[in-house]
Amino acid sequence: MNEWLTENWLLVTVPVVVFVAFFIVALWVRGATYKALDKRLNKASWQGSQFIVQTTKTPFFHWWLILGAFVAIEISAMPSSDKELAVKILGSLLVTSLTWVAITLTERLLRFYMGKIEIPLPSIGLTVNVVRIAVIVVGVLVLLDIWGAPTTPIILVLATVILVVVIATRNTILNLFSGFELMSGNLLNVGDYIKLESGEEGYIEDIAWVNTKIKTLGGNIILVPNGKFTQTTVTNYGRPLKKATKPFHFYTRLHLKELTGLKASNIAELARILNEVPDSVVYYHTHHFLEEHQYLTPEPANDFALWISDAIGDEALAEKLASIDIFEFPNIGALRTRLVSVINEYLSTNPNSRVAPEGREFHFIKSTSVILPTAYVANDLREFIQVLRGITIDSLYFHVFESRLRLQKGTNDFSTWLQECLGEDDLANKIAKLDPYNYTLEGLRSAIIQLIEKRIK
Repeated sequence: MNEWLTENWLLVTVPVVVFVAFFIVALWVRGATYKALDKRLNKASWQGSQFIVQTTKTPFFHWWLILGAFVAIEISAMPSSDKELAVKILGSLLVTSLTWVAITLTERLLRFYMGKIEIPLPSIGLTVNVVRIAVIVVGVLVLLDIWGAPTTPIILVLATVILVVVIATRNTILNLFSGFELMSGNLLNVGDYIKLESGEEGYIEDIAWVNTKIKTLGGNIILVPNGKFTQTTVTNYGRPLKKATKPFHFYTRLHLKELTGLKASNIAELARILNEVPDSVVYYHTHHFLEEHQYLTPEPANDFALWISDAIGDEALAEKLASIDIFEFPNIGALRTRLVSVINEYLSTNPNSRVAPEGREFHFIKSTSVILPTAYVANDLREFIQVLRGITIDSLYFHVFESRLRLQKGTNDFSTWLQECLGEDDLANKIAKLDPYNYTLEGLRSAIIQLIEKRIK
């Protein structure tokens, strides 16, 4: 033996050196690979990355050792029959390791993600066992193929068994897949009110893997197979909304302009007449631009500021009047007082006797409105949104602007109804705080709808 080793030491030393080299390289490669992998997975922020690292780190080193052993055997002086046996053993070890890693990794991922979508524990266990059996079967078939055992009959038997099981349980399988889709896709949720094309309707009590429990308005329980949801039309009305104690009736109005016969030729006359005219006159001259030019935002200056600037040429006073925030005033009377006060205070320190050119006097116009009911009524927030999307800007203007100032409510009709008839104080306050003078009418409509949609989601 010593004599043989002396003559053939290279035949023994080289395979050993190769295997040791693979051992050393495996340590370095594993460190470098998993360091780079950790960095990449951290950037991706994938929650499942920790399972990949934990499950494959040790087997990765074993795979390199198996590869090293394979190379060492191939370059060794072992007889061909022994090499073939050794390669089969190494292949079997590799397949066994890969099968174990696949089972462990899929089990961890399935339990993690199925747990996040709140699937019942028995269903998670069933899914994990099915996947585990499938992986084991594949691993066994590969091992049998490595050792030259006939796998075709086994595959045929398995295929026949699977086909028979699928045919026998096709409805159950359809229900299982449909249940998984319902629970993972958030298409339906517990508490939603649904109606099937076949006539069943009610509130969803529970969504299980095989069927969904529905409670009718009469208190009866209906079990609907989940597969039925993929074969029929389902209307989801969402969660039930609170009904208002009184429905909201939408109104609109026709707007008529009428000359009062009053006119001012200078700033002093403007202040004096403005202090005496009806509220409808003040309202017209501070609001008519909102409808006639509703696409402009913010709103143009009031007529008084425009006339003083254009006809009198007093830019300083015009700017003071234009800067008055109409939204601050709860009614027309308060707005009129502010306008007159600004003009008189300015004249007390900056006398202005300029007269408007002939034909450019300020003519006072009053606004006359005819209020008309519409056919639209809302009993809850969802109905309210549907109607609000379709009403005219005249109706929107009436319920926001006219109710607030001309009717001296201090707020809009929408907020009043939300607070008094639905108890939606927070939503009512949010809509009331919207400055309608900083929106176009369509922009205001969208802002109100967004607030309500956010509330009912």
